[in-house]
Amino acid sequence: QVQLVESGGGSVQAGGSLRLSCALFRYTFSGGCMGWFRQAPGEEREEVARILSDGRTNYTDSVQGRFTISQDNANNALYLQMNALKPEDTGMYYCAADPRFGCVRILGQSAFWGRGTRVTVSS
Repeated sequence: QVQLVESGGGSVQAGGSLRLSCALFRYTFSGGCMGWFRQAPGEEREEVARILSDGRTNYTDSVQGRFTISQDNANNALYLQMNALKPEDTGMYYCAADPRFGCVRILGQSAFWGRGTRVTVSS
């Protein structure tokens, strides 16, 4: 059974950095796409960053230039480096892996999801 486990969340002050990790178990990196989502209290879940099988990345406007998504196929891991954090980055962060070959966008019903790691940024 595929399992995704996030780690690296915590509490930081505005301007600080965090690096989120997602360990993927029993998941085959083969043409799919992966990403990070977040959900702030009272808000809908939104995609933060996405990485495709060819290495192309995409970021939501609010994190462009501050966050970097990367993957390590050899170690079955996905990362999100978050710099210059702002209070509005606060939320639960989830990693997702969509195994559909050639996917360019993660579909909730197709993807595997982790349980999340909490990020709190104080002003």
